[in-house]
Amino acid sequence: MTLTTHDKILSTAERLIQETGNAEVTLAQIATELGMTHAALYKHFQNKQSLWEAVAAAWFQREIIDQIQCDPSATPQSQLHDWLWAFVTAKKNAYNTNPQMFALNTRYIDSNPKALRDVLIPAYTIVSHIMGYDDPHNERAESILATFAIFTLPNFKETWNDPDYAQRFERIWNLIKAGV
Repeated sequence: MTLTTHDKILSTAERLIQETGNAEVTLAQIATELGMTHAALYKHFQNKQSLWEAVAAAWFQREIIDQIQCDPSATPQSQLHDWLWAFVTAKKNAYNTNPQMFALNTRYIDSNPKALRDVLIPAYTIVSHIMGYDDPHNERAESILATFAIFTLPNFKETWNDPDYAQRFERIWNLIKAGV
């Protein structure tokens, strides 16, 4: 087989999850699909945890963060509001439409504070850019996203389809908007 890349492994793992409808795809299944040995996967990933974190992180970036568009002509505060709304809505939509990848993300990212923080760095960077923060560690942006945790952390997923979802979001936004 030709050189198997990091990206091929990630896309194969995600495809198998989608095809089987199960986030419990094994490394042996991935290796077989790629025509390589199970041990060969460890040339690209330190361990099973790092592979699944990478799969979930790539999915999150592509399906959540990269899908969000803002009106660049709007005020920074309006852009932030709209970006945050799109972000929490994208996470809710992922829960409702892609339960396998949502489960993988929950298990390997949302349940691991270090991995979660790493995955959210692009989101923090976007928030900092929108608001013009000169904050190399994205502390203000991280605080803003933390404020909306009930709309993004899977512990709260049972409330995401409640009829007052948008009103709850707006109440939190109204509490913080003067401070952003």
